[in-house]
Amino acid sequence: MIIAIANAIDIIFRAYTILIFARVIFSWIRVDPYHPFWGPILRFVFQSTEPLIQPIRRLLPSMGGLDFTPLILLIGLDLIRGLVVNLIVSLA
Repeated sequence: MIIAIANAIDIIFRAYTILIFARVIFSWIRVDPYHPFWGPILRFVFQSTEPLIQPIRRLLPSMGGLDFTPLILLIGLDLIRGLVVNLIVSLA
């Protein structure tokens, strides 16, 4: 049972990682936010990742045209995921 919980948490973290990668890709290409297909996907990706990206963006200095916020978030999420999953597994 505890292993199943650890696997579910791992899947949630990995799904959020995919959303962050989607956000990066959407930021590289021009997508019409009012497009009937891509618009809702674009809004979902940006609205679901913004709560974690915005605080990091406020802490980082401006780097010109480069945004390292998603990279820092990915590293942080991976560290947290590893700690949480290993802690849960060690309780088993």
